[in-house]
Amino acid sequence: MDEAIARYPQDRQRSAAMPLLHLWQEHFGFINDDAVTWIAAKLGLQPINIFELVSFYPMFRQHPAGKTHIRVCRTLSCAMAGSYQVMENLCAGAGIVRASAGEGTPAPIPVSPDGKYSIEFVECLASCGTAPVCMVNDELNENVPPDEPMPILSEAPAKPHLNPPHPLERRLVFKNIGREDWRTDIETYLQDGGYEQLRRAVTMPRVDIVNEVKTSGLRGRGGAGFPCGVKWSFIKPEEKKPVYLICNADESEPGTFKDRYIIHEDPHQLLEGIAISCFALNARTAYIYVRGEFPEGAKILERAIEEARAHNFLGKNIVGSGFDVDVYIHRGAGAYICGEETGLIESLEGKRAYPRIKPPYFPAVLGLYMCPTIVNNVETLCHVKHIIALGGAKYAQLGRPNNTGTRIVCVSGDVQRPGYFEIEVGAVTMGQLIYDMAGGLRFGRRLKAVIPGGSSAKVLRADERFKIRDRQPDGSTTEREISIDEIPTDFDSLAAAGSMAGSGGVIVLDDSRDMLWTLNNINEFYAHESCGQCTPCREGSLWMKKITERMLNGGGVVEDPRTLKTIGDNIAGRTICAFGEACAWPTQSFVEKFPEEFAARAQKPVPPPLPPESTPEELVEHETIPTSPLAHDPGWEKAGAAGTI
Repeated sequence: MDEAIARYPQDRQRSAAMPLLHLWQEHFGFINDDAVTWIAAKLGLQPINIFELVSFYPMFRQHPAGKTHIRVCRTLSCAMAGSYQVMENLCAGAGIVRASAGEGTPAPIPVSPDGKYSIEFVECLASCGTAPVCMVNDELNENVPPDEPMPILSEAPAKPHLNPPHPLERRLVFKNIGREDWRTDIETYLQDGGYEQLRRAVTMPRVDIVNEVKTSGLRGRGGAGFPCGVKWSFIKPEEKKPVYLICNADESEPGTFKDRYIIHEDPHQLLEGIAISCFALNARTAYIYVRGEFPEGAKILERAIEEARAHNFLGKNIVGSGFDVDVYIHRGAGAYICGEETGLIESLEGKRAYPRIKPPYFPAVLGLYMCPTIVNNVETLCHVKHIIALGGAKYAQLGRPNNTGTRIVCVSGDVQRPGYFEIEVGAVTMGQLIYDMAGGLRFGRRLKAVIPGGSSAKVLRADERFKIRDRQPDGSTTEREISIDEIPTDFDSLAAAGSMAGSGGVIVLDDSRDMLWTLNNINEFYAHESCGQCTPCREGSLWMKKITERMLNGGGVVEDPRTLKTIGDNIAGRTICAFGEACAWPTQSFVEKFPEEFAARAQKPVPPPLPPESTPEELVEHETIPTSPLAHDPGWEKAGAAGTI
């Protein structure tokens, strides 16, 4: 525990709260009041400072689990592949009675009568291409057979299958993924030319490195697509405060599973990118915020950091440059909101992940510990190494103008060969991605819709036509109308089509899919993952989920589609962070793009005002809700004055 505390500044020991909670739970199995009191005293905090973390982060348990704890992913790609059937059959096989309202995650965690097994639904485990997936204790099990899942409790998980490159791919970041002769140790990395770009970078003026990244046109690969070099330029060269770099490895967007493979298969590439970035920014400390569901990934990175330190690529006077830099791992505990950069910073400081208001809390000005901070995604930082190798101008020749370089696209859902593909940005169309690279749809099925940038992206209907503007060599633009198959998979084209490239998670839906069921699954994710800080998001995400769940169960009323859209309209743009848009956009777009499906499930008349004790089940069970005469005029509006409610 003292070693964990020493990773943070002496006056910022609150940051060690989550590492200590992880250590306690790994040793004792759960976190009780004694743990809260002891950890608070150890860090000089009040017990409430620790308890607020235990009650906020889903991975921290306040009650014992079984000797074998099972986490079943329930988010969209896994649900489409049969994860609810996996849950049913695992519960039956382990003798667990799981009480749950609807499809939500039960609490407390149910345990088998003999105490051997416990099980829970969890949100996206970032392995959507091998759905359905489960974690058994700390081991990930992929492609779990829904009909026969019990072997995962007694057999070691199979080694993951890594896809060979497709002819349409251009692999830079993923060039070592799937190589038969590749291992994750530093010797293998050095034999392949590893850390040569770091040696080169430390001989360059810092401003030249920043300018190379600017020239490259690299845009952030985490979701927002903000230019990386521009973000770096916000750090003043003469900055007197400590500068921090944070690697956002909290890969939680449903449909996205690229960073997992970088961490597991090529950790030194990430560390080299981090070391170069730290030198360019004059940042002496970097933290890799790894999501809690990547326990093996955290161990791999810890080993890689020790190897890099032993070879003088991290630590004091790296490669004889006179520059010192330390990199530390900080594990999250299961909150999607930590993918938002200021929420991540709050979490790293040992608090609930409540995003900060911008302005004034732009991380480059007031970030970690109120110091200038750059937060970059795993894939983004890996690209830095390749920009130094190629040069910014040559890197910018890859892809399309304003959409340069390569990016990793993850395809899951109703395709025959789900997986990851590294492509030049915009060089591959949506049709090529789905039909050529991912093997097309299942036999006899037709494309119905595509979610192109993770579950928060607006859905695109297969039979839509889209107007795209193309920039000509002379600077002019021309407009053309294209189908979904012809959309280039770059930032600007997908934005022009009414959606976004986002995190690169493409979820394909065929004509067997119920759009109401799909939206309800997405709504349940966002209702569960809202941090609760902003009222529109906290109340609206849960309200939308309750409506779609009631509609799914047969209780839809004619006003429900309009109500759903209205709620979404009143969340987007009215919250501190972009989670408001993330939870509103799916509802807005699904209701708009598939009105016939929502109208068909919203046939019942609008009920009269109901007393608080009434439940949605009444709308499900009855075709109409009878009115009751009032004993007296309540003084309400005309409906009340008429004597009925």
